[in-house]
Amino acid sequence: MPGFASGTRLPRPWPAASMGRLAAGHDRARLVADHLDAREAQRPDRSRPEQYTQGVPREVVGAGGCDSSGVAPRVPQAQPTMGSPAEGSLVRGDRMDTLPVGDGDDLLEQVYGTGLDGRLRQDLSLLTPETLITPNERFFIRTRRPDLMNMERPWTVRVHGLVEHPREIPLAELLPRARPMGVHLLECSASARGGLISAARWSGIPMGEVLRDIRFKAGGQRVLVSGFDRHSEFDLDYDERGANWVFKAEELEAAGAFLATEMNGVPLPEDHGFPLRLVVPGWYGCTCIKWVDEIRIVDDDEPATNHMRDYASRTHQDGKPERARDFVPARIDLAAMAVRVERWRVGGELVHRVVGILWGGENTTHALVIRFRPDSAFEPVDEYVHETTKTWMLWSKTWRPRHPGAYDIELAIDDPRIRTRRLDAGYYTRSVTIHEV
Repeated sequence: MPGFASGTRLPRPWPAASMGRLAAGHDRARLVADHLDAREAQRPDRSRPEQYTQGVPREVVGAGGCDSSGVAPRVPQAQPTMGSPAEGSLVRGDRMDTLPVGDGDDLLEQVYGTGLDGRLRQDLSLLTPETLITPNERFFIRTRRPDLMNMERPWTVRVHGLVEHPREIPLAELLPRARPMGVHLLECSASARGGLISAARWSGIPMGEVLRDIRFKAGGQRVLVSGFDRHSEFDLDYDERGANWVFKAEELEAAGAFLATEMNGVPLPEDHGFPLRLVVPGWYGCTCIKWVDEIRIVDDDEPATNHMRDYASRTHQDGKPERARDFVPARIDLAAMAVRVERWRVGGELVHRVVGILWGGENTTHALVIRFRPDSAFEPVDEYVHETTKTWMLWSKTWRPRHPGAYDIELAIDDPRIRTRRLDAGYYTRSVTIHEV
């Protein structure tokens, strides 16, 4: 994702008055409304056209094309053109329609279920260069706010275990330390194919700072982060003791982990962990604990939590380790997937364009390759620019299938130095049926 332009206004923290009222347990909806009213009052005067670029205030638009709320602005659409999502127009043509890829899902872009069964799946086929930051109302949900959570009580984070000074950290003490943390993608380890993957602009408190304020006792080696996750109804396979993960302190520091307080410039929505969510950039969403209320310092013999064991296979562990120390970091490998196939009429010729996403990994690459039949050779995807691993980006491939029929769109990375376990297993392969060539 490109960096912010000079002078870009970044998300502001909660007003001081609101922080105190929130920590004291006042009504969240009223506080959010007050926060948004204050932010709106600081926006440029919309009656002054010289402040705008294509209808968007210049001073709030960064190089990434998003305003200070983190939501990509709507801009006038140019004539559709063939070409790369990253590089713009190459050949002018007329877009006819879009073919579905995958199995289809009638429950995209809507919230359904409650508690542990609550879901919202983003429709990835709608992604454009202007919508790579997901609005909060479309950001995927894997579990909704626990119904047993008392949102009126003052929120604290209990710090205990192998520490010199156990204490309860009030939310009001943490909020003033929040700062913009940039754009980061989260992917549920269960399924990105079903739309459980999104990206947002976050603000929060770096975990490294939080941990440096804690004096570890001798033997304190690891950090167990827990969140409130008690529900009146739960699955039989679910660990009712809640969501938690054990990390090395240096793992959290190296990943740039933080306690998120804002998402796209506003306080975290309730279903996304309000008031505190752990975000571990580059790690699967099961490690990004919501509703954080406990940090416990433990020794190197700490057992793996049931939550960790539940997600062991999905985070590429060797079996289900009994000890937390035997878990490897739950990092997201570099991955790619097709999200739609567009049909274009270019100079009287029917041309297909495959559009997809690339995300994850620890290094950028220009070695993305694609094929459409298991017995065919891979060919390069050259219509993309890979600039960051913190979030996703779009790629495209012009395709002229020779015959109608069913095709499997398979991606790979032609670089043996890059780990791609899910790609290698065909996890992100998508199918499409071509009726006309």
